[in-house]
Amino acid sequence: MREFQEGACMQVAMVVRDIEDSIRKHSQVFGIRPWDVYNFDASVVKNYLYRGKPATHKCLIAIAWSGDTQLELMQPVSGYSIYDEFLDKHGEGMHHIKLYYRDVHKAARDFEARGYPVIQSGLFDEDQHYYLDTEKDFGYIIELGNAGRVPPADRTLG
Repeated sequence: MREFQEGACMQVAMVVRDIEDSIRKHSQVFGIRPWDVYNFDASVVKNYLYRGKPATHKCLIAIAWSGDTQLELMQPVSGYSIYDEFLDKHGEGMHHIKLYYRDVHKAARDFEARGYPVIQSGLFDEDQHYYLDTEKDFGYIIELGNAGRVPPADRTLG
């Protein structure tokens, strides 16, 4: 288990159209591997919300570590989410950075009070995440997370 400082950047994430192709490229060109791949949907993510309503989308998520920074790839599969919004508006590319907060619920409330509402959230095993509506001010989304435990990957590639 890695240790993070409060408010530190722990993840950089990209939205892609073909997760296996992106994993292959990151592995071959940069040597980043292995990639843990997860199937995300409401059956495995508790309290899964998209813009305040129960999330119905499905996506593939792949994560790998490069030093103390986690890289994440997200590929929408069905439904509609903030990942689809990004692809529609920008195409593939950097979607968000994730900041660590021990009390991520409090951090989300604090950022909402500062004008950055939650646009997507959920709990994956013990890993809580909140995406904030920050693109208008920063050009990308900020995700808040507690770096909680996640289950074993559905598969590993790279």
